[in-house]
Amino acid sequence: MQTKQIAEEKLDALRRFYRCNKRLPTYSEMCRVFGYSSKNAAFRLAKKLIDEGYVEKDETGRLTPRADRFGIPLVGYVQAGFPSPAEEELVDTLSLDEYLIDKPEASFLLKVSGDSMIDAGIFEGDLVIIERGARPNNGDVVLACVDQEWTLKHLHRRGKSYELVPANPKYPVIHPEGELTLGGVVKAVIRRY
Repeated sequence: MQTKQIAEEKLDALRRFYRCNKRLPTYSEMCRVFGYSSKNAAFRLAKKLIDEGYVEKDETGRLTPRADRFGIPLVGYVQAGFPSPAEEELVDTLSLDEYLIDKPEASFLLKVSGDSMIDAGIFEGDLVIIERGARPNNGDVVLACVDQEWTLKHLHRRGKSYELVPANPKYPVIHPEGELTLGGVVKAVIRRY
């Protein structure tokens, strides 16, 4: 049980490195990432990852991720209008983290509660990816704190003041009287069917 957990932690560290650098670490970098004191330990880990099918070596001897283990295959395109035959062809492999998150170090997930943003396509039970520190544009969906309560709303600037606009006519527009704190901008919505 302990060995499996350590392996998952190492895979997570490799995935994070790959997301940030668009490549796998060299043996020297593996030593730093995993705290190894010798390249031999990094070489043994790489061999184990190759044997278990997580990575492979390219023609230059560099480690590359196996697409089926580091992402989800993108197999083609489908029209959302009139039906057309959908042919399955491997187009690319992508990681949902990579696709949805521009700045992993500044991003976090929240689970949505309530229905004030349904007309924006954000429903109760959805997950939203929030990016801290992102500069919101007028109309962006933001995580905001008003009167010590956090909420998701469209941010609109009116002159020198702001208002938080729901995406459901059942709810009123919020005009912050005191302090308005922005926790970040919604970058993606994730829904399971």
